[in-house]
Amino acid sequence: MQYKVKNYIENNKLLIPQGVIIVGVSGGADSMVLIHLLLKLGYTCIIAHCNFNLRTEESDADEIFVRKFAQSMKVQFYSINFETTKYAAAQHISIEMAARDLRYAWFYELLQKHKAQAIAVAHHADDSIETLLMNLVRGTGLRGLTGIAPRNEKVVRPLLCCTRSEIENYIFKQNLEHITDSSNATLNYQRNKFRNVVIPLLEEINPSVRQTLYQSMERFGGTLAIYQQALDSIEKEIVHYQGETILLDIEKLKNQVHLPTIMYEFLHKFGFGNVVIQQITEQLDGASGKLFYSETHRLIKDRNQLIINKMDSKIDTNYWISISDSEIIKPFDLKISKFTIPVNFQPSKDKNCIHLDASKLVFPLHIRHWNEGDSFIPFGMKGNKKISDFFIDNKFSILEKEQTWLLISDNDIVWIVGHRIDNRFRVTNETKEVVQLSIN
Repeated sequence: MQYKVKNYIENNKLLIPQGVIIVGVSGGADSMVLIHLLLKLGYTCIIAHCNFNLRTEESDADEIFVRKFAQSMKVQFYSINFETTKYAAAQHISIEMAARDLRYAWFYELLQKHKAQAIAVAHHADDSIETLLMNLVRGTGLRGLTGIAPRNEKVVRPLLCCTRSEIENYIFKQNLEHITDSSNATLNYQRNKFRNVVIPLLEEINPSVRQTLYQSMERFGGTLAIYQQALDSIEKEIVHYQGETILLDIEKLKNQVHLPTIMYEFLHKFGFGNVVIQQITEQLDGASGKLFYSETHRLIKDRNQLIINKMDSKIDTNYWISISDSEIIKPFDLKISKFTIPVNFQPSKDKNCIHLDASKLVFPLHIRHWNEGDSFIPFGMKGNKKISDFFIDNKFSILEKEQTWLLISDNDIVWIVGHRIDNRFRVTNETKEVVQLSIN
């Protein structure tokens, strides 16, 4: 088994010979085999033990056991106590999820503190099978059928190549002491129900079901690699990025072979659930302006595209330009200069560089987003025009409207930034001094 794990580590490039490894050790059979093997293979390890205070005296006994093992092996040891039940209640999550969040957050703190190369945890092949079944019951895409990954960022799982029976056999042959967690036998936790009830029932149908499922996961992994290549190719055609804004071309989406699958793959990573994704799909031919929300993102159906933003993407901050400013960098890079008008001066026709009559401006100038009811007198015209009508005439998308800034002087709109100035502030034959504003 030692060489099997060694080859698995090398083939998957999980660890390098140099560098510290933070090893999560509960004291149970799996984690004791993990730390024992890593030490035998010559890795420098730090043992990290979490006391979740879920089993009173047992939890404390586990900590003492692991501490003594670390001392006997002369391995650096860290432990931490968590109020797991209180954390779960405060976050409105399960005990399992709470323990996971607390554990990994602390592991990453140790990783940074010791500049470790990785965090090693003791998931094995049977854990991966349980994860596959849990994902199937919850509902999953193809990625959920591949089980547990050998690596997830800095977290590595060197025992994924080993079954529970192999781990138990190693424990026996090495006469390796370990503790038995009494909670593993209860059905209070979802994973235990799959481990102790569902899989044994499946084994009554197919005694080799564990091996069958493990082989299936390997095939699903290969299929996922091919599937991902196709998705990447489709994404290049359909998805466009404007900073943190994501744009999806609706017509190209509708031309895909299986639209529901493509919609799921593109949208679920932004937190949209199955029901909302279905609603979005049904609205592809609907009117513009329909909004959909996940916990982190907002999606707008706008004409021929879907626009996805983070929920805090719109900046409603106000900015000011004082009479002494020569440049501002927020909300955009703007250079400001003032000069006496020369003979035969011709105002700029560049929308990003404008010339204004200095005598008409009242400082400080104000920069803000547009509000409903805003109006101005467009350059070359005499009557007022609502900003909203200007947007319609110039076919602004919803996103473009939200990202448009206005330059204000004494409550009058001077410039729809990057688009058009107000006629009242134009340079005329009577102008003596000019203010130049140019977007860099």
